[in-house]
Amino acid sequence: MKRLLAAGVIPAVVGGLLAGAVPASASTLNTTGIPGYYTGQTLDWHPCAADELVTLPPGTDISGLECAAYRTPRDWDRANERQDLTIAVSRLKSTGASTASVLTNPGGPGGPGRWFPVTFRGQEKLREHQDVIGIDVRGTGKSTNVTCRNTAGLVNELDPRDRDPRNLNQILANAEHVARSCQHANGELGPLITTYQTIKDYDLLRVLLGREKINWVGYSGGTWLGAHYAQQFPQRTGRFVLDSSTEFTTTWQKSFDRQPVGFERRWRQDFLPWMARYDAKYHFGTGGEEVRQAYERLRYALSRNPINGNGPMQLEYAMIYLLYKKESFPALADLLVKVRAGLENGAPDQAKAEARAAIKGAGDFPDAQDGTFWSTVCGEGRFTGTRESLIRDSQRNLDRGLLLAGGGTLNASVCLFWDKQPRPLPKLDGKGVPPVLIVQSEHDPATPIEGAKKAHAGFANSRMLTVTGEGDHGIYAGGNAAVDKIVDEYLVGGAIPADQSVPGMPLPTP
Repeated sequence: MKRLLAAGVIPAVVGGLLAGAVPASASTLNTTGIPGYYTGQTLDWHPCAADELVTLPPGTDISGLECAAYRTPRDWDRANERQDLTIAVSRLKSTGASTASVLTNPGGPGGPGRWFPVTFRGQEKLREHQDVIGIDVRGTGKSTNVTCRNTAGLVNELDPRDRDPRNLNQILANAEHVARSCQHANGELGPLITTYQTIKDYDLLRVLLGREKINWVGYSGGTWLGAHYAQQFPQRTGRFVLDSSTEFTTTWQKSFDRQPVGFERRWRQDFLPWMARYDAKYHFGTGGEEVRQAYERLRYALSRNPINGNGPMQLEYAMIYLLYKKESFPALADLLVKVRAGLENGAPDQAKAEARAAIKGAGDFPDAQDGTFWSTVCGEGRFTGTRESLIRDSQRNLDRGLLLAGGGTLNASVCLFWDKQPRPLPKLDGKGVPPVLIVQSEHDPATPIEGAKKAHAGFANSRMLTVTGEGDHGIYAGGNAAVDKIVDEYLVGGAIPADQSVPGMPLPTP
């Protein structure tokens, strides 16, 4: 898997402090179901060192970020057995008196989040009285790891547009190998890398932070975690922001099935016309369709003549991640230009090296993140389909013109070969849950708006802020002042908004 107030807003403020947010000792908190062995821990906060943070973007300022770790039950259904995992966390302290903790998650599932609070450094209103907390969820980052033995990249290798039965069968064989590798490597721990276990880790963290309730900002896969926590622990749920929302009211499979439409829309309606607008710089065409045809020719050439082993799928996976944010559009255009240069007859070695480096610059994840992703997605909820139906579905997507990611649904068939019984997902309907705020852009490629609307409709008392003329994946704290104002009024002030829309931000100038 890759954000106005109306009449009748309800400020949730008690005695001048955020409701339920006053730090307390574990003995006064709701610790139902958590053994004292775990609630008696103390978080040993210390300045984070760079090597304590995974997937830290180069040049990131980590000053002021504090790190700690705590023990959590390996299996919450057997919490008294004292078989522990380690969970790595971080804190960016509030700039004033701390009255609340806002837990954050960058998505995935499985994205390491210990580094993530630094992205909120400039959110002055949020930070005035709230500590921003980052977590490497179980399985990933500096928490106890799972693995796929570095096999996950196999699902990206072969081109599903090649409909030779031998190629299609090999794609499925690669997916099966990834599934077997993940499960065999992780043994009894793998089935415990689930949403069910993770949200209980969060609830223990709530106790260790001394909070009656927690607030939440989760992006993408983090919306799934936030919604599940809120449904399971409504009385411990403060203000929850679900940004770039999965269809968390259904299964992972059905939520991910929406991605081909989302990526193709982002590609055709946002990026291609943008690149055409700057034809004087990129020379790919003066109209969106002209640029697309130029790309198709480039893709075909790359399929016939890969650059140091990098073919169409390696290129397209890099492209997909550059579509998440409009600020990456120039980088995506530069990528296509470099690949074209590397494919020209007689291209010098330097051009080929630059093309190879550009392709490899996006879309690669740490092995533990891959292991956490597949363990979670395949290990919970029901996966339906057969080899034959998946081949038919990928062909149907290609026939519909979903060319960028549609055929790739076949590559992502790892869960078809997951041989352990998945844990059933609970029903998520939002009943009894305090109001949560969904923030969604119209052209989000990774979590398309159709799924977010379904989740909103199916989750009682949720609110939805739609960002029009926008396609970024991840909106809040991303530079849209109108979005930040509404989210802060909810997240900080407790004002519950009505469903409404605000305009997005303009596309960049290269």
